[in-house]
Amino acid sequence: MIYIKPILQVALDVLELDRAIQIASEALDGGVDWIEAGTPLIKSEGMDAIRELRKNFKNIVLADMKTIDTGAIEVEIAAKAGANIVMILGTADDSTILDAIRSARKYGVELMADLLSVENPVKRAKELEKMGIDYINVHIGIDQQMTGQSAVNLLKEVLNEVKVPIAVAGGLDANSAKLAVGLGANIVIVGGNIVRSSNVTESARKIRDSIDEASKIKLTELRHVKSKDEEIREIFLKVSTPNISDAMHRKGAMKNIKPLCNCKNIKLVGTAVTVQTFEGDWAKTVEAIDVADEGDVIVIYAGSAQVAVWGELATLSCINKKISGVVIDGAVRDAREIMELQYPVFAASITPNAGEPKGFGEINAEITCGGKTVKPGDYIIGDDNGVVVVPKERSYEIARRALEVEKNENRVREEIMRGRTLSEIVELYKWEKKR
Repeated sequence: MIYIKPILQVALDVLELDRAIQIASEALDGGVDWIEAGTPLIKSEGMDAIRELRKNFKNIVLADMKTIDTGAIEVEIAAKAGANIVMILGTADDSTILDAIRSARKYGVELMADLLSVENPVKRAKELEKMGIDYINVHIGIDQQMTGQSAVNLLKEVLNEVKVPIAVAGGLDANSAKLAVGLGANIVIVGGNIVRSSNVTESARKIRDSIDEASKIKLTELRHVKSKDEEIREIFLKVSTPNISDAMHRKGAMKNIKPLCNCKNIKLVGTAVTVQTFEGDWAKTVEAIDVADEGDVIVIYAGSAQVAVWGELATLSCINKKISGVVIDGAVRDAREIMELQYPVFAASITPNAGEPKGFGEINAEITCGGKTVKPGDYIIGDDNGVVVVPKERSYEIARRALEVEKNENRVREEIMRGRTLSEIVELYKWEKKR
């Protein structure tokens, strides 16, 4: 099959069939061409997922079976349920793939091979093409995306090595989809950035327009790549601390640390400069201002909730140095003045009493703040819900996972606004743990 324009495929990676049909309908209104019954949907609903998609839509339906064994049987049942294309894993044994191809020819469907976790993708793509696969899917999985792996980078390796149509999947948005098509991808597969949007039609349309325009844009205009730190900070500024806590399996939240200012949309994002001090000794807390760089967060264990180690003058010094904010497991004073500055200060308590600068303690050592271990360079995120700490070695992964949490909540919120309850949307009773 030859296509003049790039194909936009929506991956319905949800568990509930009625939600999948609704989302597919909205995505088609936004310009989607192909509908994918995602693996989670197939595992949840079985072949009924494909049957219902075929019943409701005339578009091409792809069944993401992720077949790795019994190739002929799985292709047969997907084909009989109404799929036009069946996805198998490129890591499957050659015998499985060849039997799947024979079954596909028998039942009049096409096969797409997924390069997910293939050790040598270029070599395997050539082998798959030679065996008779109809499409190659260059795919970086969700968990791999969380660690920074890029589908577009893998696409560059594979594109010029095979002649069959190439699909690309893995965290694509309007910009990365445009780049993929500009490089030569034939099919763009998008899941979360459409399916989890509060406005599926608008999100699909944005990606549709971007890939249609790709051929008119010079690749050099598409190649601005943010640094890892820029991307992490941008995501953490967007998501909430509950999103981050969920992404960390309900971990990371500091205990009893609250924002001093109750102003609207207070937000704190930065990397930690840590301070260990003793009751009433504010010398190291102030000296940390000189150590911190623009965008850092000063995180203090103060040893007391009754004697302040921070106040207005220290806050003004932070503002001058463009330090992102301060988190104190201890007391702060000059509350009204700091609130008027609307500067992100989070603390355990407020008191008028200040201590003396004696010089005990340490800067940039591992500390405990709000019951959580904080190391220099860890990411600190605060908002009106509280403060979470994200270990620097997992910061990119957690940021990406938090963004997925936020997308999913946006979609569920939209469905609630349409009149359904939360338990209805997530089919709570169906998915309660059986005892």
